[in-house]
Amino acid sequence: MAQTITITINNKPYQVEAGLTIMQAADHCGYRIPRLCYHPKLSIEGACRVCIVQVEGMRNYVASCAYPVADGMKIHTNTRELRQARRDIVELLVDNHPQDCHTCERDGNCELQRLAYAMGIRKRHFEGPRKQYEQDLSSVSVIRDPEKCVLCGRCVRMCSEVQGVHALGHAHRGFDTVVMPAYNLPFAESVCTACGQCINVCPTAAFVEKNYTQELFTSLSDSGLVKVAQVAPSVRAAIGEGFGLPPGRNMEGQLAAALRHMGFDYVFDTQFSADLTIMEEASEFLERLQSGGVLPMITSCSSAWMKYMEQFHADLIPNVSTCKSPMSMGSAMIKTYFANKIKTDPEKVLSVAVMCCTAKKYEAARPELRVNGRRTTDIVVTTREMVWMIKSAGIDFLNIEPEPFDAPLGLSSGAGAIFGVTGGVMEAAIRTAYELYTGETLIDIEVQPIRGFKGIREATLAMDGKELRVAVAHGMGNAARLLDIVREQPDRYHFVEIMGCPGGCIGGGGQPYATANSIPLDEACLAARAEALYSLDRDKTIRRSHENPEVQRLYREFLGRPLSKKSHELLHTHYAAKQPVGIVSPNLRVV
Repeated sequence: MAQTITITINNKPYQVEAGLTIMQAADHCGYRIPRLCYHPKLSIEGACRVCIVQVEGMRNYVASCAYPVADGMKIHTNTRELRQARRDIVELLVDNHPQDCHTCERDGNCELQRLAYAMGIRKRHFEGPRKQYEQDLSSVSVIRDPEKCVLCGRCVRMCSEVQGVHALGHAHRGFDTVVMPAYNLPFAESVCTACGQCINVCPTAAFVEKNYTQELFTSLSDSGLVKVAQVAPSVRAAIGEGFGLPPGRNMEGQLAAALRHMGFDYVFDTQFSADLTIMEEASEFLERLQSGGVLPMITSCSSAWMKYMEQFHADLIPNVSTCKSPMSMGSAMIKTYFANKIKTDPEKVLSVAVMCCTAKKYEAARPELRVNGRRTTDIVVTTREMVWMIKSAGIDFLNIEPEPFDAPLGLSSGAGAIFGVTGGVMEAAIRTAYELYTGETLIDIEVQPIRGFKGIREATLAMDGKELRVAVAHGMGNAARLLDIVREQPDRYHFVEIMGCPGGCIGGGGQPYATANSIPLDEACLAARAEALYSLDRDKTIRRSHENPEVQRLYREFLGRPLSKKSHELLHTHYAAKQPVGIVSPNLRVV
């Protein structure tokens, strides 16, 4: 049992757990101390000083996020002097900030804006030089705007501590301090993996996704195009948050209807192509297992993970599955199989992907994924972008009548749904690989040991007398640790799943911003989104990818069989070592 101590907050005694910081203790006691650089998933920075409190007997104010409580400590959180000091700090931040709130991406959902309101700041008091930087628009996925940076360091800590990429750092000193990539390289030339987790933790709009909504609205008004959308599994579990709903509401029917209201001719489900991915991936795994191929096989669905792998772990490229992601498989089928079905020139088909992930924008632009010389995913918009587009189009999303996805690329199994959760790709693959390998149906299809949010999870499964050892990691920092195990013990696993974002796609860099009462990447939020997808799986009549009748028809009519020549041409790809400026070796490993 944890030791408790007695402290006093604002002249009231409280029993709290020893070892807590003042901020944590105050939170438990019902006092919300203002904060900016603090984030519960990251190390303590203590940089912004917005969270200062007064401790009797101490000469100076202390940062409550970093200072531990002690027995008998007397704390004041709301004195007149404290309020003025905090206000001065925030006023300085506001006066050095661009004056474009009404046209800013984060207007209405900006932590600096909320702080200014809470502090009672109603005008700018300080004049003088203001930092001025150009936006970095080089990346196809993420925009960096240093003018809006408040130097909280959250992005730097997220990129290094959680993702292990180290693409960002503080440069210079004093007034000239700025967060930037190494050597101030354009983002497109840096080691950034486009995961967008910097966006998820940024309190302002110093990082936002590259926005393609205007291009999409323009294309939707082109009567010469057949407009086709596909929707990722995790989008339906999170998009309701952009309309004030709690996390974990499945809104797939409303989303399908809203897309048609916006002007799409067909709305398909990326869960269908997740089933297709499993057909190819499970077959590839079994082929390697039975023919002595390179093991462990490592999944290739996560766009950010693939860029990270090419930059830092290129020595393991032979282990990586050659399967495209569900988005890219779906887009390839839209531009070939479906275009042929509706007797339309693929050039006249607009293929749009609604994704949880900023890195999918990078993936869509990869030349390796072109089919017949043409890009298959024309536009990628994130969950956040789609929230704005629905609102901008005047669609009553919460009250719209739900509609189903279109055939033939809209029918999916429960296995396709769980792709959006870390461990879901592995679980879906096991359901199919087991039956293909043994000829028997796997009865207990919910593989609990690989569910949950532990950074690295392992499981051992019996498959026709053979021991199948698998592992799952989410977040690139955990991936690096798992890959070190793979190198040190190459026979330890047969199959490995890696998802680039914490929690998998449900925690993607394109998911809705945290509100005033929620925390991005909070496990309760991720768990609610995950449960929405697990519920979809449980409610499906078909829960195994190979039982999807539309997938079976696709193979009969078009692809032939998994791993056929046509499948390889359309559904598989290749990867190569990448060495952006600033990386000494393409095989550099993050430890």
